[in-house]
Amino acid sequence: MSFTNTPTFLPGLELSRRFYTETVRPLLEEAAPDLPHSAARIGGGSEVLGYDTPGSRDPEWGPRLQLFLRTSDLPRHAGRIRHHLAEHLPKTFHGHPTHHCVEVTHTTAWFTATLGFDPTHGTTVTNWLDTPTHLLTEVTAGAVFHDGLHQLGPLRHDLRWYPHEVWLHVLAREWQHIAERETFVGRCGEVGDELGSAVAAAHVTRHLMRLCLLMDRRYPPYDKWLGTAFARTTAGHRLTPVLTSALTAKDWQPRENHLTHAYEAVAAIHNQLNLTDGITPTPHPLHAERFTTALLNRITDPTLRRLPKR
Repeated sequence: MSFTNTPTFLPGLELSRRFYTETVRPLLEEAAPDLPHSAARIGGGSEVLGYDTPGSRDPEWGPRLQLFLRTSDLPRHAGRIRHHLAEHLPKTFHGHPTHHCVEVTHTTAWFTATLGFDPTHGTTVTNWLDTPTHLLTEVTAGAVFHDGLHQLGPLRHDLRWYPHEVWLHVLAREWQHIAERETFVGRCGEVGDELGSAVAAAHVTRHLMRLCLLMDRRYPPYDKWLGTAFARTTAGHRLTPVLTSALTAKDWQPRENHLTHAYEAVAAIHNQLNLTDGITPTPHPLHAERFTTALLNRITDPTLRRLPKR
């Protein structure tokens, strides 16, 4: 009989922090003494968001980090550092493989590759609006272990949240997505298309969840983690059972009723933000039909007009 030794679970950020402190930094000092650098674990990965668990680890999970050099130092030192790490890093760290776990780069290259623009030169309105929220989450979450270049801290601070006018516009876009599909839940159901009604409900639910995160001033993450992040919002504990009931309803009428309760709750949260004139969070008939709407245009129109020029 054989037994497999399973490493004791250590959250990924702490694992990477120890890996840098105990292993990578001493080797870096050997390869390039006194070389200014920054080190962090940011970017993609459940551990960056703090959502990793023993059951969520995939084959690539383990100690990982980015090592940032000055742009002028990268051509002279990166090759030697990579070679030294490849030669001297232990094969495993706390039971996890260390192959290809240190990325040697510079700030402009990494952020441009990750976000699609270089925030060291500022972030335009177009940059804000064109960048998926999960990417903004990934570059502002995680941890910086050492910021010898004094760049990561200021950059992450600048990207931590939208400028006010952009935030209003992003909120309006989510409300608009909801407005475009809201009535489909009932319209599909009335003609016997329960599947279509359920798909519309799922679409609306996703945007309600994203909206709650945005109203909490939190970037919505990658969809894999949307439910986890939503559960931690101000409204998560109240709305999770409501939205779950909407998604599991067998018929369109209860499905729509559950969503109506969600619209009322989210509209009430919107009112508390004092961003626009207050709205009445009570649905009313749309075009004399039996389907309901939450007066979403009264939310989107004022906020859309506040967007500054790009």
